[in-house]
Amino acid sequence: MTANMTEKIETPSKRPAFCEGIQFFGSAPSGFETYGGEAAIAPGKSAIASPTDPAAAYQTLLAADALRYLVLQITASKASGHPGGFASIAEGIAALVMLGYKNIITEVGHHAPGFYSNVFLDRSLEDMGIYNVQQMRDRYRELHGLLGHLSGQIPGLLNPAGPLGQGQHFAMAGAKLHPGVLFPVTIGDGGLGEPYITSSIAHFNTAYPQVTNFLPILVWNGYSQEHHSMVSTKSNEEMIAYWQGNGFAEVVLINAKDYDDRNQPGDFVDSTEFSLEKRLEFAKAVLEGFDKAAKSALSGRLTVAIVKQLKGAGVHKRGAQSHNLYPGDTVEKPYILNALKARALSPEAWELVRTNYERAGGGPASKTVVTEFELALPELGELPLEEYAVGGEKKVATTAMGAAIAYVGQKDPNFILSNADGNAASGINNVNIALKIVHPTTDDTYYQAPTGQVYEPLSEDACAGLAAGLALFGARTVWCSYESFAINGLPIWQTVTQAMAELRRPTPSTITLFTAGALEQGRNGWTHQRPEIENYFAALMRNGNIFPLFPPDANSIQVCYDWALKTKNKGIPITASKSPLPIRTTFEQTRQALQDGAVLLQEIKSDKSDKTIVLAVIGDMTLIPAFEAAELLQERGIGSKIVSIVSPRRLYRPSDVAWDTVAQADGGFLDDAGFETLFAGDALIGITGGASGMLEPIMLRSTIKRDVFAWKRGETASSAAQVMEINGLTASALVKRATDLLG
Repeated sequence: MTANMTEKIETPSKRPAFCEGIQFFGSAPSGFETYGGEAAIAPGKSAIASPTDPAAAYQTLLAADALRYLVLQITASKASGHPGGFASIAEGIAALVMLGYKNIITEVGHHAPGFYSNVFLDRSLEDMGIYNVQQMRDRYRELHGLLGHLSGQIPGLLNPAGPLGQGQHFAMAGAKLHPGVLFPVTIGDGGLGEPYITSSIAHFNTAYPQVTNFLPILVWNGYSQEHHSMVSTKSNEEMIAYWQGNGFAEVVLINAKDYDDRNQPGDFVDSTEFSLEKRLEFAKAVLEGFDKAAKSALSGRLTVAIVKQLKGAGVHKRGAQSHNLYPGDTVEKPYILNALKARALSPEAWELVRTNYERAGGGPASKTVVTEFELALPELGELPLEEYAVGGEKKVATTAMGAAIAYVGQKDPNFILSNADGNAASGINNVNIALKIVHPTTDDTYYQAPTGQVYEPLSEDACAGLAAGLALFGARTVWCSYESFAINGLPIWQTVTQAMAELRRPTPSTITLFTAGALEQGRNGWTHQRPEIENYFAALMRNGNIFPLFPPDANSIQVCYDWALKTKNKGIPITASKSPLPIRTTFEQTRQALQDGAVLLQEIKSDKSDKTIVLAVIGDMTLIPAFEAAELLQERGIGSKIVSIVSPRRLYRPSDVAWDTVAQADGGFLDDAGFETLFAGDALIGITGGASGMLEPIMLRSTIKRDVFAWKRGETASSAAQVMEINGLTASALVKRATDLLG
């Protein structure tokens, strides 16, 4: 288990087949005859019998060293990747497995090689053709292999992990959907500097106090990526008080320093340097502590477990220097070679670890964890859509969608809508009335109740995180946000959509509703006028599974939502105004637009000229100056076409988009003949109240003279018309440019 406990041998007596590729083996470690004769997880069992069993602690320690060895060897095989952070929680991950818990989530993308090692040991990676260590080394950080950070494609792993501060959303989503199942989530002390983690947990716990079957595990190792972590200065008492102050009823802290018999300096120490006796005591403490924490979380108490151990414990370096490998950091480097030899196990020990891992949790994670199965969903039947008369009374699009959302929530008890700014402010108070805001205080005035389905933390990250996390785990949701603030929740939403593109199972698309766009926010000024977010989605469209939708009216938005509900593994942002606006389309027109990308709203042919200007419009309010411009052009003897772009992704060419690389691939694109039918003319003007990038598909394919009218910047104004005027989005400006283009 350490270099001074075992004598290394070059030719082990028997190597299990999965060990092919392991470079160093050791002789049987001290105590193996006593504690390694039989697997601590008995045949037919899914966990150890008792965390106090000395054999269980001993075999947990073997598993921890096996993890450390694999982490260092696979990263060294590419001189790339991150071994140090995971090394400090190896006993904790091994303990979870030995206790039978495999629905393990992480907030730390840099722990990827450790999580790959964990699911390799239980044979999950065999589902992707990885049967031995050599194959794992070969495919680490390679195309169609084990990418550098967790994604949605790795068998047995529940969540993607990239940006810090996200993992708790997946753990809470899993816990909400699967009562009685424990969802541990490791959180790095570097990531703890993100404010989202404890604040999002606190709001969730207030909203759903009965859902405590998730277990944050703080990896308190004293260092972040390149320096000491900001929480490394806290005392144990201060760290406990921090979590208690954030609402945690049970805080279980296991501190490696309490078992140190090597007089290591500082508050953070390396347990692999201890004597075998003290290493076993530490492993036993982790087992018992995690058992206590798990039972506490499963019994209704908000619980956190903390393992305090030096970053890089048992690998090539310590502290922040252990975080990642650099070019040249191969097995030939003495500090890596020596670390591997120190962690090397005997073939018999490897076999014992594999046996425990195979039995733990009832089998490989790829066959047992919740995300390996499609979540059963209640049947919705036909949505009760209400089709308004074209040209009739103006209607609020978001309110029309709200009625459909309310119906879905009433049919599906797992459904939630999240919104930081409040539904009433987005024109969907009808959702509050029907589904209620989840809140411990019942108050009919504000439509709130403990059993509500409207989730309203102030953080957009928390809104997007729970809604997107639930969708990834198989549930229906909507994240609603003011367009101007949605950017604060997009990192987690994008992480989920990318994972959905890689999933090996279908899951409901993650749907958003972005309201109160820049044009409606005149009085609030530029702080509420940030439609540049649309460029974000414009770039994401090329991923293959992102479908931004821009319904032009209250009829269209209902059909868009109905379509989105029936899709799988997509990210679907729906952007609409909360102002009463004209009804311009029928249901059937939007159904066609969802297939073709756009719909022709109006065509005026002039008796005085054969010239036609095409006004290609994204959005609803931007149609107002477009229709005004068409009238002015008609007065000047110029024909026009107004085309409403509903699904710009459909207007790309297939070669523009990575559609065929994603799960649940959607290869629907408007062909050249269809594009010509919609956009043929003598000149074209693309018009949007948002960012110009969303018009790219049209600008790429059109071959006639063309120009773009788009958002420039925000300003305080008295009306949407004045905001548009400030940005040059006026009928007169459109007419002038049209006549210039036509010569």
